[in-house]
Amino acid sequence: MLIVETIAKIRRLHFTEGKGIKTICRDLKLSKKVVRKVIRTGITEFTYTRTVQPRPKLGAWL
Repeated sequence: MLIVETIAKIRRLHFTEGKGIKTICRDLKLSKKVVRKVIRTGITEFTYTRTVQPRPKLGAWL
């Protein structure tokens, strides 16, 4: 999960220093998909909330 500081680094490298996506990926060891997502959207924080908690499959032990 990305934290706010990493997102800020990506945006700073791209918009102020003019580095490309591939260079940022190599420097920060992130995937191109993540870097593209950060640059193209204005989101400053990524969150994930699980909608349904999966139940353990105990079978006969229930």
